[in-house]
Amino acid sequence: MMAKKDVRVRYAPSPTGFLHIGNAQSALFNYLFAKHFGGTMVLRIEDTDLKRNVASGEKSQMDNLRWLGIDWDEGPDKPNPKYAPYHQTERRDLYDKYITELMDKGLAYKDFATEDELKEMRDKQRANKEAPHYDGRWYGASEADIKAAEDKGLPYTIRLHLPKDHTYEWDDIVRGKVEFNSDNLGGDFIIQKSDGLPTYNFAVVVDDHLMDITDVLRGDDHIANTPKQMAVYDALGWKHPNFGHISLIYNPKTGKKLSKRDKDTLQFISEYKREGYLREAIFNFIAFLGWSPVGEKEIFTKDELIKAYDPKRMSKSPAFFDQHKLDWINSQYIKSMSSSEIADRVVELVEEGQTPIAKKIQEDDIPNLHDYAEHVIDIYKHSVFKLTEIMEYVDFYYNILGQDIDYSKLNDFSHEDLEKLFNALEDKIHEASENGQNKGLDYGPIVNEVGKETGMKGKKLYFPLNVIFTGDTSAPQVAQIMGLFSPSVISALINKALRGIE
Repeated sequence: MMAKKDVRVRYAPSPTGFLHIGNAQSALFNYLFAKHFGGTMVLRIEDTDLKRNVASGEKSQMDNLRWLGIDWDEGPDKPNPKYAPYHQTERRDLYDKYITELMDKGLAYKDFATEDELKEMRDKQRANKEAPHYDGRWYGASEADIKAAEDKGLPYTIRLHLPKDHTYEWDDIVRGKVEFNSDNLGGDFIIQKSDGLPTYNFAVVVDDHLMDITDVLRGDDHIANTPKQMAVYDALGWKHPNFGHISLIYNPKTGKKLSKRDKDTLQFISEYKREGYLREAIFNFIAFLGWSPVGEKEIFTKDELIKAYDPKRMSKSPAFFDQHKLDWINSQYIKSMSSSEIADRVVELVEEGQTPIAKKIQEDDIPNLHDYAEHVIDIYKHSVFKLTEIMEYVDFYYNILGQDIDYSKLNDFSHEDLEKLFNALEDKIHEASENGQNKGLDYGPIVNEVGKETGMKGKKLYFPLNVIFTGDTSAPQVAQIMGLFSPSVISALINKALRGIE
């Protein structure tokens, strides 16, 4: 491991779409690694796949990383003149320089094979039960053959020549010793495409070397790229960084790697945000996908995770996505945060209007939404898993007079008792309102007085109140819920219930 102050890691997304959970996992472990060792995290944009780039892809990646609590020390928006630029499309002259160097050394060469020729080659290899590989047909071609192809204007790629029967091995940060034989890498591979742009396995080496990257942490699906990249390092006479390959995330239901086809799991960080997950909970949850701390503790702040992070405790086994665990972690954060802060997050979701319930609350146009939401949160924060559940309660209670309440739930109670209870309650509220307590009525003492006057208590008192004010037979602290309504709304609900039990 490098000296702590020298650690430089990078997260290098392609701007081909939104930040998904697998990207976020890689970004998060690079962030923890950099922060734990007091090093530097670099954000680099690998945008050479021009056909797949999405206009808003880069902004989406950066916005969602920031929302998650992952920031970087260098990047397109924080350039260090020593290492800039941070977009691969702006670094093309650097790649060309090293391509030329390898060509001059005889370690790379032009390949004029057409797609049809390459397909025919692979088909023959499969027919002979060989693993498909490039057969090196243009390696060592004569100058005359090369000139003839160039004169015809044939397109070409540039390939790196691999040594025969050479072992590429490294001590992986996560997996320990890993090795590949050069004969099993598919033959000489392309380092520059026919459009003149570098391939991923070439550009990433040049960038990592020139940006002084010391440790490369990335998904386990990149492990087969590593020996090819080591071949480029060797060809250019450079020392390679430390490599670590993070466990991929698996769907526990299918036992397979998490895929965009898995409709039962949210894929993108933006979806988790709009569905009411807290960034602190998502950060905490992802940190446990491929790593575990010492001990049984499961709820960690970001600072605690940075301190506890130890790359030696990264897991070689697949990381299974546990939805119940995520919901539980989210509920713990909701319980521990102040109602005012949760209300801030709810208001933000409503303003962004990304879900049906957010749009519905926008239509409700609730005066002083923050305070109203905070009141609802005070009541329900210990029983919900997501902010969208709180939003559902906000909309339900704000529109309580329009809710379809099933009064048949009160069939076991006598009409006489119900009328006595409801009328006594309305009288007490009217009396309190007449005494100038119209604003901020405390309904707890009022309900207690109604109980004493009517001789009703327990289920006989609270069951009917739960039904008329929440539509449910059980509710947390019905007196608190009544505080969401004006005395006139409560009076209307009582009269609606009286009509409903007729």
